[in-house]
Amino acid sequence: MALSAATLLTALAVLCSFFYILFYISSSKNGKGKGKGKAIPGPRPLPIIGNLHMLGMLPHQSLYHLAKKYGPMMSIRLGVVPTVVVSSPQAAEIFLKTHDAVFASRPRLQVLELIYNGKRGIAFTELGSYWRSVRKICNMTIFTASKIESFASTRKEVLAHFIESLKEAASAKEVVNISKKIGALNEEMSLRMVLGNVKKYQGFNFKELIDEFTNMAGVFNLADAVPFLGAFDLQGLKARSKKLEEKLDKALETIIDDHEQHKQDDFVGTLLKELNQPMNNNGDIMDRNSIKAITLDIMVGALDTSAATLEWALSELLRHPRVMLKLQQELESIVGNKRMVEENDLPKLEYLDMVLKEILRLHPVAPFLIPRESVEDIIIDGFYIPKQSRVLVNIWAMGRDTNIWSNNAEEFFPERFIDSNIDLHGHDFELIPFGAGRR
Repeated sequence: MALSAATLLTALAVLCSFFYILFYISSSKNGKGKGKGKAIPGPRPLPIIGNLHMLGMLPHQSLYHLAKKYGPMMSIRLGVVPTVVVSSPQAAEIFLKTHDAVFASRPRLQVLELIYNGKRGIAFTELGSYWRSVRKICNMTIFTASKIESFASTRKEVLAHFIESLKEAASAKEVVNISKKIGALNEEMSLRMVLGNVKKYQGFNFKELIDEFTNMAGVFNLADAVPFLGAFDLQGLKARSKKLEEKLDKALETIIDDHEQHKQDDFVGTLLKELNQPMNNNGDIMDRNSIKAITLDIMVGALDTSAATLEWALSELLRHPRVMLKLQQELESIVGNKRMVEENDLPKLEYLDMVLKEILRLHPVAPFLIPRESVEDIIIDGFYIPKQSRVLVNIWAMGRDTNIWSNNAEEFFPERFIDSNIDLHGHDFELIPFGAGRR
């Protein structure tokens, strides 16, 4: 017999009351840190949902404004998950350098768990001996300076074809969708390094698959904040994730099969030289699933973020003709107008370097670094942070901190980097668009 609406509402009210009581028992214990330290300042959370109602449509902006009230190290709850929001270089250095070993793990997120389906790579894998071994192998094989340099001619060829296509469009007085062109340029340049002959794999439409991946991974998932809701798939993410996993696995399986039959010197071919080899003394081996996961990690990082940065660069240059003119003058002075810019020209192009840093300051590849998770209880500056707390580093907020960038922090002004030693390699916490520390 069907339950009446009144009965359902009564049951829901009882359930909410039950969770309300559990929440305050839990928050009372966690807030005091079991006598170990005080709670990090932050807005008071509500039962069950925590501070989810305060995030709004643009969480990085909402948390930026909340941090002005509660400080650069702020405590919130994403549903039932204790979370620390970091919004200053000084706080970021504490988590990403001083106590990096404690905060070097990744949280388990439903969408990523389903898409990877047991495969473990390097970007989203939890801290442990497997991750350390995979990172070491990647750093020694595919991320070496010599390996990247070996693809210089490939990158030059793709770029030359791109420029020629723009010239042809200009001669024909055709309208050019520059965003689409840049996306295609970045896709071909990246995939040729990773996969080799990309024409073989065009039918898989990797750009579309990666766009779907980043779209789902970037959506706030209720199941990650309130785990018991995961079974209901209220947002439809579980079904979409499983469907995407099937498509990606089919594509990656085809690529590995092809590379086993036809030896190639791209990233996948290089990783296959390690196939079935032991990685450590704990029994971990570099199997097909490991190679699939690493390949997917690289494609996600390359296809989505680089294209977005290039689009922001063009947008800012068009909006600031003064900067564009100055950049053109530098290129004419250093390179001239009779040849293409070569990669070995880049160290000499100082103003271009300033422009790039300013773009990444205002428009980082993502507003937050990939979330981290603490592997143990810890006390920092007298504040207690329990094990399995999530850490969100709001680099969008850090790029707009007037204490660092002066009162014109919202302005696109590359000259702020004149005589500055700030680099993009994670050593200077004022500007860490690609992260810092071991992750």
